[in-house]
Parts: sequence; C-alpha cells; structure tokens
Amino acid sequence: MSDNQNLLAEQRRALILDEVRRRGGVRVNELTRRLNVSDMTVRRDLDALARQGVVEKVHGGAVPVAETSTHEPGFEAKSALELSAKEDIARAAARLVVPGSAIALSGGTTTYALAHHLLEVPELTVVTNSVRVADVFHSAQQPGPAGGRSPGAATVVLTGGMRTPSDSLVGPVADQAIRSLHFDMLFLGVHGISVEAGLSTPNLAEAETNRRLVQAARRVVVVADHTKWGTVGLSSFADLDEVDTLVTDAGLPAAAREEIAEHLPSLVVAGEPGTDDGAQRQAERHDGRDG
Repeated sequence: MSDNQNLLAEQRRALILDEVRRRGGVRVNELTRRLNVSDMTVRRDLDALARQGVVEKVHGGAVPVAETSTHEPGFEAKSALELSAKEDIARAAARLVVPGSAIALSGGTTTYALAHHLLEVPELTVVTNSVRVADVFHSAQQPGPAGGRSPGAATVVLTGGMRTPSDSLVGPVADQAIRSLHFDMLFLGVHGISVEAGLSTPNLAEAETNRRLVQAARRVVVVADHTKWGTVGLSSFADLDEVDTLVTDAGLPAAAREEIAEHLPSLVVAGEPGTDDGAQRQAERHDGRDG
C-alpha cells in the first residue's frame, strides 16, 4: 500500500479496514509506513472507523469488531465501506437492465449506487423498498416542457413498511405491496452470502420482505462486494439456486469464484483488470432458467 499517499480519506480508510479484516488486526506504525502518511492521519482514520463500529481500537492499533449474526449496521456506516467496489458493481449491474423493463431494487448501499447508474435508462418501472433508492430517482426527476415528468423518466413505486437501520421498508405492509407484483429483474443487496446459508440478513422482518421480492422476480441478480462472501446473518431468505447472477468485485478470491461457479449460472466480476467494459463473466451455465 506504499503508493497510496494521495488517497482520499474514505479510500484510505477502506484500505485500512480491508487490512484489519484480512490480517485480524493492524498496528499504527505499520500503517504509517504502508500508507506513507503521518501517525496522526492514521489515528484519525482509526477513530473514524471506530465511530462507524467496524473496528475496535486497541493499544497501538486496531482489530475487527466481532459482529454477531444479529448486528445490523446503519446506512451511513455501510456507505463508507468498499466504495470503489460498489461503484464497479453498480456500473456492471446497470448494463444488465433493458430499457422499458420492470425492475425491483432492494435496500442497501450497493443498490443505492446502482440507482444512480439507472437514471439514464429510459422508461423503467422501478419498485423499491429503499427510501434512499427512491430519493435518487425523485431528486433526478425534472419537470418536462408541460410541467410534467421528463420524457423517459422512471416510474417509481416505493413500498410502505417499517424502516430498518439501513433505511429499508419491511414488514407486513411492504410484503403485501410486493405480493401482487411481477418484476423482469430484481437487484438484491445482501448482508451475507454463502453456500451453506444462501442469502441472509440480521433483520427477521427484512428477510421475509426479501423473500417476497425474490418470489416476484423473473430473474434475481445479487449485487454484493467480496466482503459479503462467507458472511452469515441471523435469517436466510433464499438459497443460492434461486439466484441467477451474482455481480461482485475483483477482490473476490479465486477459491470463492470456483465455489460460486459450481452453484450459480452466472458470475460477473466487475472492475477486473484487462477487460474492456469493466465487467467479466467468470461463469456461465445454462440450466433451463428463463433469461
């Protein structure tokens, strides 16, 4: 990490967090050498990560926070993590969307990033249980010549429900709204994904709402950065065989890619070096599914 002298603070902190998780802890003096920044800068970064609840400061350094299966970080805390990975994933996932289609976006910071890339896709119908995602489309809508919606602007349906720490709307009201709908494609953010547990979340009500979203979708696309692989939340809401495509980032280890290729029809690795469009299909398997 010695060439990262001029990184923005958020990028530097993402690198520090990745190092903490990978090694199980870091020391301040090691980070100052690797990042080529001052001791004070590193300590400020560790303070910021500690306030987000993702590291625990110890004498001379920091260690990862031992999260329970019920721990649910807030939207702002998650927004600061894996920024470049989420942006790569969002760009790659947006290429899968056909103009004029009906899509659903679940809550989460990766689907929030994706929403920004969908603003240029015309005539979409977007159903979401994310307050943040709905706000992206609402803020972008400009009055047309006659004072109405801009031509080609998305039609956005925001489900009702109870608000979670990650600004998703869940519970019976959301479930009822989703039950009667049908989507061409669902883009689903997850807390964790693994072979054993499938897709999981620490929030029981969100698990049920996500089940409804999966059931209503013709094609399910999971958008999740590499840190989600192997993470297990309290409640599973879908098996891997219910997922059509996983869009992730280049940080996913080779062993994980091989394991995923055995269980999913399609794996898209975004931001892979040496690819022209920033996304590389690592696995394609035809098993009779639609789409």
